[in-house]
Amino acid sequence: MSWDPQYQSSKFRHVYGKAASKEKCYDCVPITQNINDNQFCAVNPNFIAVVTECTGGGAFLIIPIKQTGKLYPNYPRVCGHKGNVLDIKWNPFNDFVIASCSEDATVKIWDIPNETMKRNITTPRKDLLGHTRRVGLIEWHPTASNILFSSGYDYKIMIWNLDETVAVLSKPVKILDVHRDVVLSMSFNADGSLLATACRDKKISVIDPRAGAVLQEGSYKSHRANKVLFLGNIKMLLSTGTSRWNNRQIALWDQNDLSVPVLEEELDGSSGILFPFYDSDTHMLYVVGKGDGNIRYYEIRPEKPSLTYLMEYRSFLPQKGIGVMPKRGLNVAACEIFRFYKLIPTKNLIEPISMIVPRRSESYQADIYPLSAAAQPALTAEEWLAGINKGPFLVSLRPDSEDMESVPQFEPEPRRKATDLSQQQEAQGSTSLEDNQKPREIESSRKRLKMEESLPENEQMCFSSSFDVFERPPPKTENELLQMYYRQQEEIRRLRELVVQRDIQVRQLKLALRNLNVDTDN
Repeated sequence: MSWDPQYQSSKFRHVYGKAASKEKCYDCVPITQNINDNQFCAVNPNFIAVVTECTGGGAFLIIPIKQTGKLYPNYPRVCGHKGNVLDIKWNPFNDFVIASCSEDATVKIWDIPNETMKRNITTPRKDLLGHTRRVGLIEWHPTASNILFSSGYDYKIMIWNLDETVAVLSKPVKILDVHRDVVLSMSFNADGSLLATACRDKKISVIDPRAGAVLQEGSYKSHRANKVLFLGNIKMLLSTGTSRWNNRQIALWDQNDLSVPVLEEELDGSSGILFPFYDSDTHMLYVVGKGDGNIRYYEIRPEKPSLTYLMEYRSFLPQKGIGVMPKRGLNVAACEIFRFYKLIPTKNLIEPISMIVPRRSESYQADIYPLSAAAQPALTAEEWLAGINKGPFLVSLRPDSEDMESVPQFEPEPRRKATDLSQQQEAQGSTSLEDNQKPREIESSRKRLKMEESLPENEQMCFSSSFDVFERPPPKTENELLQMYYRQQEEIRRLRELVVQRDIQVRQLKLALRNLNVDTDN
């Protein structure tokens, strides 16, 4: 009998969610009461955009990311739609441009001022007039600049080229008329050459947007999909929906075969929709339930099992919508790998929730921050429309790195090889460390060792760790207890390494004394 271990080694096994304190939340925000199944929130490193309640049309708020606390009642809004705003999305390559769609069958592009807003914004930069019924979804192209997709209740998806100079666009560059019902979700693959959609007629489709052809289409009886998501470069799709018994479930699909899902997993019997978010850098999947306060997160592996459950963040405050901060806006010093902005309409509150990898060191952790997508387009709109495909530009998230040094994205190697390589490097030991280091790194490590030797023992403790873990107040919650546990484990590991280094130094000194005695006798 072969034994299959239930848990697999992962550096993200102990990721935990940490809600921001009251002072770092956004209070008194009139969150919309619309029942549409959208996120109603968009975030970038400079602003938070939230769809709000208003009379006589639709509006949304633009709040600077650093302006936490209470929002005064007469805060300026972006109000140019004649109907309720259904979806908002920031331009991924320009933090001061946002798109919105509404029940008035229009899509509008807005320029947001760099300084604090002092009056309402009512005039958009561009009006997109092509749909005959309300527009429910919009998506920016992930690699091409100024390409916007919109989906309406007229069952059509329209592609817009915003490089055109006219202020009012009435003719899109392409119309995808391949659906027979309302499109509930849209998602691009990594280079934007394919578009995945989930339709109300229970079908999942993979479309070539430039050719307007459906490459794959599937409808599975035991899974009614509401949201669909491309999983980076691993050529898989993930969908969230309900089973035939109305239980919420998630399903993995092969993008080249949508006849049967690769994997299905039922979660619970709640009625709220599930929003999936995938981090292609860490291969982690986050599933957020509308109407409840839980955030489940998994790790996606190309090899079986494809879906590994990690943990769940729980809260008693239900969320109506959710926003996600791009990777370039995270706090890497705190080992933050993902950040949500949770809309809580019962308290008119926006609560940031950080997903953190517990690490003792405060230095930059390169193993959990691979190269990430930059705020720079890889293609122009004309190049993409001409048929050119190109992956996103990648940059390092290290604070002292230069953002100009971006490299194009390549197909990732299997993660198993990377894991084996890291294990081999760890197994080499301290004897071969100097052979692999650069001379500058060797010199800096020797200087630090001399500095530690010259300090008293209690000062060495403060030098290596910023605070004493045993002088902190006792933990009050489970997350704080986990943090304290991993800090102590990291401190024990560091002390063991220090003891090993001292043993090596003692042996070297003994050998030097022995050689000196032999030379003296001779």
